[in-house]
Amino acid sequence: MALRLFQRERRSLFGEILDWMLTPLLLLWPISLALTWLVAQNIAGKPFDRALEYNVQALTKLIVVKNKQVQFNLTGPAREILRADDTDLIFYQVLGTRGEFISGEQHMPRPPDEDMAFDGEVRLREDVIQGQDVRVAHTWIKVDAPGSQPMLVQVAETLEKRKTLATEIVKGVMVPQFVTLPLAVLLVWLALVRGIKPLDQLEKRIRARKSDDMSPLDETIVPDEVAPLVSSINDLLGRLKVLLSTQKRFLADAAHQLKTPLAGLRMQADLAQRETDADELKKSLKHIGLASIRATHTVNQLLALARAEATGRSLAKQRLDLVQILSEAIQDSVPRALEKHIDLGYDGPPSGESASMLEANPTLIKELVRNLLDNALNYTPDGGQVTARLLTDRFGGVIVLLVEDSGPGIAAAERELVFQPFYRALGTNVDGSGLGLAIVQEIARQHGATVSVEDALPGHTPPGTRVTVRFVGFAELAQE
Repeated sequence: MALRLFQRERRSLFGEILDWMLTPLLLLWPISLALTWLVAQNIAGKPFDRALEYNVQALTKLIVVKNKQVQFNLTGPAREILRADDTDLIFYQVLGTRGEFISGEQHMPRPPDEDMAFDGEVRLREDVIQGQDVRVAHTWIKVDAPGSQPMLVQVAETLEKRKTLATEIVKGVMVPQFVTLPLAVLLVWLALVRGIKPLDQLEKRIRARKSDDMSPLDETIVPDEVAPLVSSINDLLGRLKVLLSTQKRFLADAAHQLKTPLAGLRMQADLAQRETDADELKKSLKHIGLASIRATHTVNQLLALARAEATGRSLAKQRLDLVQILSEAIQDSVPRALEKHIDLGYDGPPSGESASMLEANPTLIKELVRNLLDNALNYTPDGGQVTARLLTDRFGGVIVLLVEDSGPGIAAAERELVFQPFYRALGTNVDGSGLGLAIVQEIARQHGATVSVEDALPGHTPPGTRVTVRFVGFAELAQE
Protein backbone atom coordinates (compact mmCIF):
# COMPACT_ATOMS: atom_id res chain seq x y z
CA MET A 1 0.00 0.00 0.00
CA ALA A 2 2.84 2.36 0.86
CA LEU A 3 4.48 1.75 -2.49
CA ARG A 4 1.32 2.74 -4.35
CA LEU A 5 1.33 6.12 -2.63
CA PHE A 6 4.70 6.94 -4.17
CA GLN A 7 3.98 5.58 -7.63
CA ARG A 8 3.82 8.30 -10.24
CA GLU A 9 0.56 8.42 -12.10
CA ARG A 10 1.01 7.52 -15.74
CA ARG A 11 0.08 10.41 -17.99
CA SER A 12 -1.89 10.19 -21.22
CA LEU A 13 -0.21 11.71 -24.25
CA PHE A 14 -3.60 12.15 -25.90
CA GLY A 15 -5.03 13.90 -22.85
CA GLU A 16 -1.99 16.11 -22.39
CA ILE A 17 -2.03 17.30 -26.02
CA LEU A 18 -5.78 17.87 -25.76
CA ASP A 19 -5.29 19.92 -22.58
CA TRP A 20 -2.56 22.04 -24.13
CA MET A 21 -4.75 22.74 -27.18
CA LEU A 22 -8.07 23.37 -25.44
CA THR A 23 -6.81 25.29 -22.41
CA PRO A 24 -5.48 28.24 -24.46
CA LEU A 25 -8.65 28.14 -26.55
CA LEU A 26 -10.88 28.37 -23.46
CA LEU A 27 -8.68 31.04 -21.89
CA LEU A 28 -8.68 33.16 -25.04
CA TRP A 29 -12.48 33.10 -25.26
CA PRO A 30 -13.11 35.52 -22.29
CA ILE A 31 -10.23 37.70 -23.53
CA SER A 32 -11.91 37.80 -26.93
CA LEU A 33 -15.18 38.72 -25.20
CA ALA A 34 -13.55 41.64 -23.39
CA LEU A 35 -11.83 42.91 -26.53
CA THR A 36 -15.06 42.59 -28.51
CA TRP A 37 -16.87 44.65 -25.87
CA LEU A 38 -14.26 47.40 -26.06
CA VAL A 39 -14.34 47.46 -29.85
CA ALA A 40 -18.16 47.38 -29.84
CA GLN A 41 -18.30 50.38 -27.54
CA ASN A 42 -15.99 52.31 -29.83
CA ILE A 43 -18.01 51.37 -32.90
CA ALA A 44 -21.35 52.09 -31.22
CA GLY A 45 -20.21 55.52 -30.03
CA LYS A 46 -19.13 56.91 -33.37
CA PRO A 47 -22.57 57.65 -34.92
CA PHE A 48 -23.82 59.18 -31.69
CA ASP A 49 -20.67 61.29 -31.44
CA ARG A 50 -21.36 62.61 -34.94
CA ALA A 51 -24.94 63.43 -33.90
CA LEU A 52 -23.64 65.37 -30.90
CA GLU A 53 -21.24 67.30 -33.10
CA TYR A 54 -24.11 68.09 -35.48
CA ASN A 55 -26.26 69.36 -32.59
CA VAL A 56 -23.47 71.59 -31.32
CA GLN A 57 -22.91 73.05 -34.76
CA ALA A 58 -26.66 73.57 -35.14
CA LEU A 59 -26.81 75.50 -31.86
CA THR A 60 -23.89 77.71 -32.86
CA LYS A 61 -25.87 78.84 -35.92
CA LEU A 62 -28.56 80.17 -33.60
CA ILE A 63 -26.14 82.68 -32.06
CA VAL A 64 -26.46 86.18 -33.57
CA VAL A 65 -25.06 89.63 -32.74
CA LYS A 66 -27.39 92.62 -32.95
CA ASN A 67 -26.38 96.10 -31.95
CA LYS A 68 -23.22 94.61 -30.47
CA GLN A 69 -25.32 92.37 -28.26
CA VAL A 70 -25.15 88.57 -28.38
CA GLN A 71 -28.47 86.81 -28.74
CA PHE A 72 -29.35 83.12 -28.76
CA ASN A 73 -32.69 82.26 -30.28
CA LEU A 74 -33.63 78.57 -29.72
CA THR A 75 -36.56 77.91 -31.99
CA GLY A 76 -39.31 75.48 -31.16
CA PRO A 77 -38.32 72.88 -33.77
CA ALA A 78 -34.70 72.97 -32.58
CA ARG A 79 -35.81 72.46 -28.99
CA GLU A 80 -37.94 69.50 -30.01
CA ILE A 81 -35.00 67.89 -31.80
CA LEU A 82 -32.93 68.11 -28.62
CA ARG A 83 -35.73 66.58 -26.54
CA ALA A 84 -36.95 64.00 -29.06
CA ASP A 85 -35.02 61.00 -27.66
CA ASP A 86 -36.98 58.69 -25.38
CA THR A 87 -33.96 56.58 -24.36
CA ASP A 88 -31.32 59.12 -23.40
CA LEU A 89 -31.41 62.52 -21.78
CA ILE A 90 -29.92 65.41 -23.73
CA PHE A 91 -28.53 68.51 -22.07
CA TYR A 92 -27.21 71.67 -23.66
CA GLN A 93 -25.67 74.89 -22.44
CA VAL A 94 -24.76 78.24 -23.98
CA LEU A 95 -22.50 80.65 -22.09
CA GLY A 96 -21.96 84.25 -23.17
CA THR A 97 -18.87 86.26 -23.88
CA ARG A 98 -18.31 86.95 -20.19
CA GLY A 99 -19.11 83.41 -19.11
CA GLU A 100 -22.65 84.31 -18.15
CA PHE A 101 -25.39 81.71 -18.53
CA ILE A 102 -27.59 82.29 -21.57
CA SER A 103 -29.58 79.09 -22.16
CA GLY A 104 -29.83 75.37 -21.38
CA GLU A 105 -28.62 73.51 -18.28
CA GLN A 106 -27.24 76.09 -15.87
CA HIS A 107 -25.15 73.71 -13.76
CA MET A 108 -23.62 71.76 -16.60
CA PRO A 109 -19.86 71.32 -15.95
CA ARG A 110 -17.49 73.35 -18.08
CA PRO A 111 -14.69 71.75 -20.07
CA PRO A 112 -11.14 71.99 -18.68
CA ASP A 113 -9.23 75.14 -19.58
CA GLU A 114 -6.63 73.24 -21.59
CA ASP A 115 -9.41 71.80 -23.77
CA MET A 116 -10.21 75.16 -25.39
CA ALA A 117 -10.47 75.23 -29.18
CA PHE A 118 -11.62 77.94 -31.60
CA ASP A 119 -12.72 78.36 -35.17
CA GLY A 120 -15.74 76.16 -34.63
CA GLU A 121 -13.77 72.98 -33.77
CA VAL A 122 -15.91 70.53 -31.83
CA ARG A 123 -14.33 68.43 -29.10
CA LEU A 124 -15.66 65.44 -27.19
CA ARG A 125 -15.20 64.37 -23.57
CA GLU A 126 -16.63 62.15 -20.87
CA ASP A 127 -18.34 63.83 -17.91
CA VAL A 128 -21.05 63.44 -15.23
CA ILE A 129 -24.30 65.42 -15.04
CA GLN A 130 -26.80 64.89 -12.22
CA GLY A 131 -25.01 61.70 -11.27
CA GLN A 132 -25.20 60.18 -14.74
CA ASP A 133 -22.35 59.42 -17.12
CA VAL A 134 -22.64 61.49 -20.28
CA ARG A 135 -20.83 62.13 -23.51
CA VAL A 136 -20.28 65.86 -24.10
CA ALA A 137 -19.55 67.76 -27.31
CA HIS A 138 -18.45 71.37 -26.93
CA THR A 139 -16.99 74.23 -28.96
CA TRP A 140 -15.87 77.80 -28.43
CA ILE A 141 -17.26 80.49 -30.76
CA LYS A 142 -15.77 83.91 -31.38
CA VAL A 143 -18.29 86.71 -31.90
CA ASP A 144 -17.85 90.08 -33.52
CA ALA A 145 -18.21 92.26 -30.43
CA PRO A 146 -15.66 94.62 -28.86
CA GLY A 147 -13.80 93.15 -25.85
CA SER A 148 -15.80 89.95 -25.97
CA GLN A 149 -14.50 86.48 -24.99
CA PRO A 150 -15.36 83.30 -26.87
CA MET A 151 -18.77 81.81 -26.20
CA LEU A 152 -19.18 78.19 -25.05
CA VAL A 153 -21.72 75.89 -26.61
CA GLN A 154 -21.95 72.28 -25.46
CA VAL A 155 -24.40 69.40 -25.77
CA ALA A 156 -24.38 66.28 -23.55
CA GLU A 157 -26.14 62.95 -23.89
CA THR A 158 -26.43 59.95 -21.57
CA LEU A 159 -25.01 56.59 -22.74
CA GLU A 160 -27.97 54.21 -22.81
CA LYS A 161 -28.24 53.95 -26.60
CA ARG A 162 -24.50 53.41 -26.86
CA LYS A 163 -24.57 50.60 -24.31
CA THR A 164 -27.56 49.00 -25.99
CA LEU A 165 -25.91 49.07 -29.42
CA ALA A 166 -22.61 47.77 -28.02
CA THR A 167 -24.48 44.91 -26.32
CA GLU A 168 -26.20 44.00 -29.58
CA ILE A 169 -22.86 44.00 -31.40
CA VAL A 170 -21.33 41.75 -28.75
CA LYS A 171 -24.29 39.41 -28.95
CA GLY A 172 -24.04 39.25 -32.71
CA VAL A 173 -20.34 38.35 -32.46
CA MET A 174 -20.23 36.09 -29.40
CA VAL A 175 -23.45 34.11 -29.71
CA PRO A 176 -22.21 32.27 -32.83
CA GLN A 177 -19.05 31.40 -30.88
CA PHE A 178 -21.14 29.42 -28.39
CA VAL A 179 -21.94 27.15 -31.32
CA THR A 180 -18.53 27.17 -32.99
CA LEU A 181 -16.55 26.58 -29.76
CA PRO A 182 -17.99 23.09 -29.05
CA LEU A 183 -17.62 22.33 -32.74
CA ALA A 184 -13.97 23.40 -32.59
CA VAL A 185 -13.42 21.19 -29.53
CA LEU A 186 -14.98 18.24 -31.38
CA LEU A 187 -12.83 18.84 -34.45
CA VAL A 188 -9.67 19.08 -32.29
CA TRP A 189 -10.59 15.82 -30.58
CA LEU A 190 -11.19 14.05 -33.90
CA ALA A 191 -7.93 15.45 -35.31
CA LEU A 192 -6.00 14.15 -32.30
CA VAL A 193 -7.63 10.74 -32.61
CA ARG A 194 -6.59 10.58 -36.24
CA GLY A 195 -3.12 12.03 -35.54
CA ILE A 196 -2.32 9.58 -32.74
CA LYS A 197 -3.60 6.57 -34.69
CA PRO A 198 -0.12 5.72 -36.11
CA LEU A 199 1.11 5.23 -32.52
CA ASP A 200 -1.69 2.75 -31.87
CA GLN A 201 -0.84 0.91 -35.09
CA LEU A 202 2.85 0.85 -34.12
CA GLU A 203 1.96 -0.54 -30.70
CA LYS A 204 -0.15 -3.28 -32.29
CA ARG A 205 2.65 -4.25 -34.69
CA ILE A 206 5.14 -4.48 -31.81
CA ARG A 207 2.77 -6.61 -29.73
CA ALA A 208 2.13 -8.90 -32.69
CA ARG A 209 5.84 -9.69 -33.12
CA LYS A 210 7.25 -12.98 -31.89
CA SER A 211 9.58 -12.94 -28.91
CA ASP A 212 12.57 -13.97 -31.05
CA ASP A 213 11.87 -11.49 -33.87
CA MET A 214 14.64 -8.89 -33.70
CA SER A 215 14.17 -7.51 -37.20
CA PRO A 216 13.97 -3.69 -37.41
CA LEU A 217 10.64 -1.89 -37.58
CA ASP A 218 9.66 -0.18 -40.82
CA GLU A 219 10.41 3.55 -40.40
CA THR A 220 8.78 4.59 -43.68
CA ILE A 221 5.19 4.07 -42.54
CA VAL A 222 5.35 6.22 -39.40
CA PRO A 223 5.14 10.04 -39.15
CA ASP A 224 8.33 12.08 -39.07
CA GLU A 225 7.84 12.88 -35.37
CA VAL A 226 7.72 9.16 -34.49
CA ALA A 227 10.62 8.18 -36.76
CA PRO A 228 13.33 8.99 -34.13
CA LEU A 229 11.52 6.78 -31.62
CA VAL A 230 11.30 3.92 -34.13
CA SER A 231 14.97 4.44 -34.99
CA SER A 232 15.89 4.19 -31.31
CA ILE A 233 13.81 1.00 -30.97
CA ASN A 234 15.56 -0.45 -34.03
CA ASP A 235 18.93 0.42 -32.52
CA LEU A 236 17.90 -1.30 -29.29
CA LEU A 237 16.70 -4.35 -31.23
CA GLY A 238 20.03 -4.49 -33.05
CA ARG A 239 21.96 -4.40 -29.78
CA LEU A 240 19.68 -7.02 -28.25
CA LYS A 241 20.18 -9.22 -31.29
CA VAL A 242 23.95 -8.99 -30.93
CA LEU A 243 23.68 -9.61 -27.17
CA LEU A 244 21.43 -12.65 -27.61
CA SER A 245 23.65 -14.11 -30.30
CA THR A 246 26.68 -13.55 -28.07
CA GLN A 247 24.94 -15.25 -25.16
CA LYS A 248 23.90 -18.19 -27.32
CA ARG A 249 27.45 -18.57 -28.62
CA PHE A 250 28.83 -18.19 -25.10
CA LEU A 251 26.51 -20.89 -23.72
CA ALA A 252 27.32 -23.22 -26.58
CA ASP A 253 31.07 -22.70 -26.13
CA ALA A 254 30.79 -23.02 -22.36
CA ALA A 255 28.88 -26.29 -22.67
CA HIS A 256 31.49 -27.57 -25.12
CA GLN A 257 34.38 -26.56 -22.85
CA LEU A 258 32.82 -28.13 -19.76
CA LYS A 259 31.90 -31.28 -21.64
CA THR A 260 35.50 -32.47 -21.98
CA PRO A 261 36.62 -32.25 -18.30
CA LEU A 262 33.31 -33.63 -17.08
CA ALA A 263 33.59 -36.59 -19.46
CA GLY A 264 37.14 -37.16 -18.24
CA LEU A 265 35.95 -37.09 -14.63
CA ARG A 266 33.28 -39.65 -15.37
CA MET A 267 35.71 -41.93 -17.24
CA GLN A 268 38.34 -41.76 -14.50
CA ALA A 269 35.67 -42.41 -11.86
CA ASP A 270 34.48 -45.50 -13.77
CA LEU A 271 38.08 -46.75 -14.05
CA ALA A 272 38.69 -46.13 -10.35
CA GLN A 273 35.61 -48.17 -9.44
CA ARG A 274 36.85 -51.13 -11.48
CA GLU A 275 40.51 -50.85 -10.40
CA THR A 276 41.85 -53.36 -7.82
CA ASP A 277 45.51 -52.33 -7.85
CA ALA A 278 46.26 -49.65 -5.23
CA ASP A 279 48.87 -47.87 -7.38
CA GLU A 280 46.55 -47.71 -10.38
CA LEU A 281 43.74 -46.49 -8.13
CA LYS A 282 45.96 -43.65 -6.93
CA LYS A 283 46.73 -42.72 -10.53
CA SER A 284 43.03 -42.64 -11.39
CA LEU A 285 42.31 -40.49 -8.34
CA LYS A 286 45.17 -38.17 -9.37
CA HIS A 287 43.65 -37.82 -12.84
CA ILE A 288 40.26 -37.12 -11.25
CA GLY A 289 41.82 -34.38 -9.17
CA LEU A 290 43.49 -32.77 -12.20
CA ALA A 291 40.27 -32.97 -14.21
CA SER A 292 38.32 -31.37 -11.37
CA ILE A 293 40.91 -28.58 -11.16
CA ARG A 294 40.57 -27.91 -14.89
CA ALA A 295 36.78 -27.93 -14.63
CA THR A 296 36.86 -25.58 -11.64
CA HIS A 297 39.24 -23.24 -13.44
CA THR A 298 36.98 -23.19 -16.50
CA VAL A 299 33.91 -22.47 -14.39
CA ASN A 300 35.73 -19.67 -12.56
CA GLN A 301 36.83 -18.18 -15.84
CA LEU A 302 33.30 -18.33 -17.20
CA LEU A 303 31.97 -16.63 -14.10
CA ALA A 304 34.66 -13.96 -14.30
CA LEU A 305 33.84 -13.22 -17.94
CA ALA A 306 30.11 -13.12 -17.24
CA ARG A 307 30.69 -10.79 -14.29
CA ALA A 308 32.92 -8.52 -16.35
CA GLU A 309 30.40 -8.32 -19.21
CA ALA A 310 27.39 -7.79 -16.95
CA THR A 311 28.96 -5.29 -14.56
CA GLY A 312 29.54 -2.47 -17.06
CA ARG A 313 29.95 1.05 -15.77
CA SER A 314 27.37 0.65 -13.01
CA LEU A 315 29.86 -0.93 -10.62
CA ALA A 316 31.32 1.52 -8.12
CA LYS A 317 34.88 2.68 -8.73
CA GLN A 318 37.40 3.96 -6.23
CA ARG A 319 40.92 5.28 -6.09
CA LEU A 320 43.43 2.42 -5.86
CA ASP A 321 47.16 1.82 -6.16
CA LEU A 322 47.91 -0.33 -9.20
CA VAL A 323 51.38 -1.20 -7.87
CA GLN A 324 49.87 -2.69 -4.72
CA ILE A 325 47.37 -4.78 -6.70
CA LEU A 326 50.14 -5.94 -9.01
CA SER A 327 52.36 -6.89 -6.06
CA GLU A 328 49.59 -8.93 -4.43
CA ALA A 329 48.90 -10.78 -7.70
CA ILE A 330 52.62 -11.54 -8.14
CA GLN A 331 52.83 -12.91 -4.62
CA ASP A 332 49.84 -15.17 -5.28
CA SER A 333 51.55 -16.44 -8.47
CA VAL A 334 54.91 -17.20 -6.83
CA PRO A 335 54.03 -20.85 -5.95
CA ARG A 336 53.18 -21.63 -9.58
CA ALA A 337 56.32 -19.87 -10.77
CA LEU A 338 58.49 -21.88 -8.33
CA GLU A 339 56.82 -25.09 -9.42
CA LYS A 340 57.83 -24.43 -13.07
CA HIS A 341 61.15 -22.81 -12.15
CA ILE A 342 60.07 -19.57 -13.80
CA ASP A 343 61.77 -16.28 -12.95
CA LEU A 344 58.82 -14.08 -11.96
CA GLY A 345 59.71 -10.42 -11.48
CA TYR A 346 58.42 -6.85 -11.27
CA ASP A 347 59.83 -3.67 -12.78
CA GLY A 348 58.25 -0.32 -11.95
CA PRO A 349 57.69 2.37 -9.32
CA PRO A 350 57.26 1.47 -5.65
CA SER A 351 53.87 1.30 -4.02
CA GLY A 352 52.32 4.53 -2.75
CA GLU A 353 53.36 6.91 -5.53
CA SER A 354 50.61 9.15 -6.86
CA ALA A 355 51.56 8.39 -10.47
CA SER A 356 50.33 4.81 -10.09
CA MET A 357 46.93 5.76 -8.64
CA LEU A 358 43.95 4.65 -10.69
CA GLU A 359 40.20 5.34 -10.48
CA ALA A 360 38.81 1.86 -11.08
CA ASN A 361 36.95 -1.08 -9.64
CA PRO A 362 39.37 -3.06 -7.48
CA THR A 363 37.69 -6.44 -8.02
CA LEU A 364 37.83 -6.20 -11.82
CA ILE A 365 41.38 -4.77 -11.88
CA LYS A 366 42.59 -7.65 -9.69
CA GLU A 367 40.91 -10.07 -12.09
CA LEU A 368 42.62 -8.37 -15.04
CA VAL A 369 46.12 -8.58 -13.48
CA ARG A 370 45.61 -12.16 -12.30
CA ASN A 371 44.53 -13.32 -15.76
CA LEU A 372 47.53 -11.66 -17.40
CA LEU A 373 49.94 -13.39 -15.00
CA ASP A 374 48.11 -16.75 -15.27
CA ASN A 375 48.19 -16.58 -19.05
CA ALA A 376 51.92 -15.75 -19.06
CA LEU A 377 52.78 -18.54 -16.61
CA ASN A 378 50.69 -21.06 -18.59
CA TYR A 379 52.52 -20.40 -21.87
CA THR A 380 56.04 -19.95 -20.47
CA PRO A 381 58.08 -23.17 -20.52
CA ASP A 382 59.94 -24.45 -17.44
CA GLY A 383 62.95 -22.31 -16.62
CA GLY A 384 61.54 -19.33 -18.51
CA GLN A 385 60.92 -15.77 -17.42
CA VAL A 386 57.80 -13.64 -16.73
CA THR A 387 58.09 -9.94 -15.96
CA ALA A 388 55.37 -7.47 -15.01
CA ARG A 389 56.27 -3.84 -15.80
CA LEU A 390 54.49 -0.64 -14.86
CA LEU A 391 55.20 2.62 -16.67
CA THR A 392 53.67 5.92 -15.53
CA ASP A 393 53.49 9.42 -16.97
CA ARG A 394 52.48 11.81 -14.18
CA PHE A 395 52.14 14.73 -16.62
CA GLY A 396 50.18 12.95 -19.34
CA GLY A 397 48.10 10.93 -16.88
CA VAL A 398 48.94 7.64 -18.62
CA ILE A 399 49.56 4.31 -16.87
CA VAL A 400 50.89 1.39 -18.92
CA LEU A 401 50.87 -2.18 -17.61
CA LEU A 402 53.04 -4.73 -19.48
CA VAL A 403 53.28 -8.45 -18.83
CA GLU A 404 56.08 -10.18 -20.77
CA ASP A 405 56.94 -13.86 -21.03
CA SER A 406 59.51 -15.98 -22.82
CA GLY A 407 56.97 -18.36 -24.31
CA PRO A 408 56.39 -19.34 -27.94
CA GLY A 409 54.66 -16.03 -28.76
CA ILE A 410 51.52 -15.38 -30.79
CA ALA A 411 51.54 -15.15 -34.55
CA ALA A 412 50.54 -11.78 -35.97
CA ALA A 413 47.54 -13.32 -37.75
CA GLU A 414 46.14 -14.61 -34.45
CA ARG A 415 46.66 -11.55 -32.25
CA GLU A 416 43.13 -10.30 -32.81
CA LEU A 417 41.62 -13.77 -32.45
CA VAL A 418 43.10 -14.48 -29.01
CA PHE A 419 40.69 -11.93 -27.49
CA GLN A 420 37.74 -14.07 -28.51
CA PRO A 421 36.34 -16.36 -25.80
CA PHE A 422 37.63 -19.96 -25.88
CA TYR A 423 40.20 -19.27 -28.59
CA ARG A 424 43.70 -20.67 -28.03
CA ALA A 425 46.69 -20.04 -30.23
CA LEU A 426 47.60 -22.84 -32.60
CA GLY A 427 50.60 -25.00 -31.87
CA THR A 428 50.27 -24.91 -28.08
CA ASN A 429 49.49 -27.88 -25.89
CA VAL A 430 48.77 -25.83 -22.78
CA ASP A 431 45.69 -26.57 -20.71
CA GLY A 432 43.41 -23.57 -20.51
CA SER A 433 39.93 -22.30 -21.15
CA GLY A 434 40.87 -19.65 -23.70
CA LEU A 435 39.06 -17.00 -21.65
CA GLY A 436 41.95 -15.13 -20.02
CA LEU A 437 42.57 -12.45 -22.65
CA ALA A 438 38.82 -12.12 -23.36
CA ILE A 439 38.33 -11.24 -19.68
CA VAL A 440 41.26 -8.82 -19.79
CA GLN A 441 39.90 -7.00 -22.83
CA GLU A 442 36.38 -6.69 -21.39
CA ILE A 443 37.63 -5.26 -18.08
CA ALA A 444 39.98 -2.88 -19.90
CA ARG A 445 37.14 -1.67 -22.13
CA GLN A 446 34.99 -0.87 -19.12
CA HIS A 447 37.81 1.28 -17.70
CA GLY A 448 38.51 3.11 -20.96
CA ALA A 449 41.81 1.24 -21.48
CA THR A 450 43.23 -0.48 -24.56
CA VAL A 451 44.89 -3.90 -24.84
CA SER A 452 47.47 -4.93 -27.44
CA VAL A 453 49.65 -7.99 -28.06
CA GLU A 454 53.14 -8.06 -29.58
CA ASP A 455 56.42 -10.00 -29.42
CA ALA A 456 58.38 -9.50 -26.22
CA LEU A 457 61.71 -10.33 -27.92
CA PRO A 458 61.41 -9.50 -31.64
CA GLY A 459 63.88 -11.47 -33.74
CA HIS A 460 64.53 -14.10 -31.07
CA THR A 461 63.36 -17.69 -30.94
CA PRO A 462 61.06 -18.08 -29.20
CA PRO A 463 59.89 -14.45 -29.47
CA GLY A 464 57.81 -14.45 -26.28
CA THR A 465 54.64 -12.41 -25.77
CA ARG A 466 54.06 -8.92 -24.42
CA VAL A 467 50.53 -7.88 -23.45
CA THR A 468 50.13 -4.12 -22.97
CA VAL A 469 47.24 -2.49 -21.13
CA ARG A 470 47.20 1.29 -21.52
CA PHE A 471 45.11 3.36 -19.10
CA VAL A 472 44.58 6.92 -20.37
CA GLY A 473 42.96 9.96 -18.76
CA PHE A 474 44.26 9.86 -15.18
CA ALA A 475 46.14 13.16 -15.30
CA GLU A 476 44.28 14.68 -12.32
CA LEU A 477 45.02 11.68 -10.11
CA ALA A 478 48.66 11.64 -11.17
CA GLN A 479 49.18 15.35 -10.42
CA GLU A 480 47.64 15.32 -6.92
